[in-house]
Amino acid sequence: MNIFALFEARMREALESLTRSGTLPPGLDLSRVVVEPPRDPSHGDLATNAALVLAKEAKANPKALGEALAAELRGDVRVTEASVAGPGFINLRLAPGVFHDVVRAALTEGEAFGKAKLPGGRVNIEYVSANPTGPMHVGHGRGAVFGDALANLLAAAGRDVTREYYINDAGAQVDVLARSAYLRYREALGEAVTIPEGLYPGDYLKPVGEKLAELHGRALLDTPEAEWLPLVRRFAIDAMMDTIRADLAAIGIRHDVFFSEATLQGENGGKVAELLGALREKGLVYEGRLPPPKGQLPEDWEDREQTLFRSTDFGDDVDRPLLKSDGSYTYFASDIAYHRDKWLRGADELIDVLGADHGGYVKRMQAAVKAVSDGRASLDVKLCQLVRLLRAGEPVKMSKRAGEFVTLRDVIDEVGRDAIRFMMLYRKNDATLDFDLAKVVEQSKDNPVFYVQYGHARRFSVMRQAREALPDEDFSREALLGDADLSVLTDPGEVEMMRLIAQYPRVLESAAVAHEPHRIAFYLYELASSLHSFWNKGKDLPQLRIVNPTDRKSTRARLALVEALGGVLASGLSVLGVTAPEEMR
Repeated sequence: MNIFALFEARMREALESLTRSGTLPPGLDLSRVVVEPPRDPSHGDLATNAALVLAKEAKANPKALGEALAAELRGDVRVTEASVAGPGFINLRLAPGVFHDVVRAALTEGEAFGKAKLPGGRVNIEYVSANPTGPMHVGHGRGAVFGDALANLLAAAGRDVTREYYINDAGAQVDVLARSAYLRYREALGEAVTIPEGLYPGDYLKPVGEKLAELHGRALLDTPEAEWLPLVRRFAIDAMMDTIRADLAAIGIRHDVFFSEATLQGENGGKVAELLGALREKGLVYEGRLPPPKGQLPEDWEDREQTLFRSTDFGDDVDRPLLKSDGSYTYFASDIAYHRDKWLRGADELIDVLGADHGGYVKRMQAAVKAVSDGRASLDVKLCQLVRLLRAGEPVKMSKRAGEFVTLRDVIDEVGRDAIRFMMLYRKNDATLDFDLAKVVEQSKDNPVFYVQYGHARRFSVMRQAREALPDEDFSREALLGDADLSVLTDPGEVEMMRLIAQYPRVLESAAVAHEPHRIAFYLYELASSLHSFWNKGKDLPQLRIVNPTDRKSTRARLALVEALGGVLASGLSVLGVTAPEEMR
C-alpha cells in the first residue's frame, strides 16, 4: 500500500475534474506532478506541487489553482484537511484510518510490503571489477557493497538485474603479476629473492609461488620466459580470483557473471574487431588528427593521423582514438566492445560502479553506449569516493600481508560484515567516507548500524515480554491483524511510527529510480529512532508502555504497530545486505 501513489492518482482525478469543468485546459503535462512528505511534518501528512508546476501551462494563478484543487480534495473521506501554503503548495492531513490501513498492509504483506514494479528492461550492474593482481582493499569494498546493495534495491523494485564482475585479465598488469609470482616460485625453491621496483611485493603471492613449486618442481627454472609467462599468468590470475571471491563471499557479495577481458580479443581481433566493423558500417569511425590537450603536453602525446570514434556526435567533449600507434587496440576500444556485449546480451540499462579516479571516463562511455545501441541503451556511472580508515580517529597503518594497503579481509575479520555494509551505505557514494574501526562496533545511538539492528531486535524483545506478562493471549501476527484496535494509537510517537511506515514504499521506489541505496540506510535509522523514542517515553509514562498488562487493548495495538515497523526494518536491512537480528549480543 503506497499512500503517495494512491494520492497521486487521486490528484490526477481532481485535475481531470477541473478540466471537465473548464477550470483547466485539456492536455496538460502531468509528468512533473508529485505527492511527497512535506518538508516540515507539522504542515501535514502529504504535500503536492501540482498547482505550482501546472499554473504556467494552464495560464492560471498558482495559488488560485491550488485553492481549486484543495476544494476538490476536501471531498475525499480520507482527507481531514487540505490547505494551500506559500505560492501554491497543497498540504494534506489524512484520516487516522489511512495509517491504520498501512499498518494492516505491512502485517498482511510481510516482506512484499513496499516492493514496487518499476517499468524497464534488464539492468546490468558491473561492480568491484578489481584487478586480479592482489587482495581487495577497503576502497574496493565500498564499490562492492554499493553495487550489491543497488542490485538488491533494483530487484526489490521489480527490475530484472544481472550482477557482473569484469576480470581485467589482459594487459601489462597481469604480466607484472606473473613475474611477481615467478619470483615467489623461485623463493619457494630456496632462492633468496629481492622484489624489484615495479613488481608486487606483498606476501599474498608467497602461497602462489609455493603451489607453483609443488606442481612444477624446478622445471620452470630452465623454461624460457615466453613459455612460462602465460602458464604462470593464468595460474596467478586464478589464484587471485579465488581470493577475491572468498573476500566477496565474506562480505555477502555475489555476482551472476564473471566476464573475462581476455575473451574480447580472440581470433582475428575478436569482439573488439567486430565492434570496429559495426562502427565503420554506421560511419562512426574516421582517420584524423586530434587537437593537442590543453595545458602541458603528456610525454606520450603524438600528433599523428589516428583511427578515431565520433564520440562528440553523442555528447563527448572530443573524439577518441581506437587504435594505438603500434596497431593494437586502445583500452577505450575494448571498453566499448565490452559494453556492446552487455547490450547484445539483453541489457538496456547499464550501470558501472567505479572508483572516483574514473571521472573522466563517464562522458566517453555514455557516448559509446548511445552509439552502439542506437540510443536504445543507457549508461549510469556511479563513482565511489575514497575510504579513510581510522581507529579512534587515528589513521590505520598498512597491512603487512598486502604490503601497500589495508586489505578488506582484515577489516571484515575485525568488525564484521554488517558494520562494513551498513556504514559503507550510510553516506552517499560520491562523498568521502571516514570509517572508524572503533566507532562502528560501539553499542550506542551514535553507531547507526547498532541502533538500527537494535530496533529490529526490540521487535522480538517486546513480544517476549508480552508473552511472559500475558501468557493467555495470542500475539501471533495473524491474531493481531484480526483483532488489534489501531484506533487507540493516538500518541504523537505512535502516529510518527505509522507515518514513517507509510513512507517505506515511496523511499524504496525513489531510491531505486535515483540509484541511491544510501536513502534506505538513512530511512532505517529514522524509523528505528521512532521506535526507540517511544520506548523511552514509556519508561516515564506507564500508560505508554508497549506491554501494559492492565491495558490489553493498547498492548495488542502497540504490538501490531511494532510488528509492522519491525517487518519494514527487516525488509530494508535485507536490501542493504545487513542481517536483522532477533537479539543483540
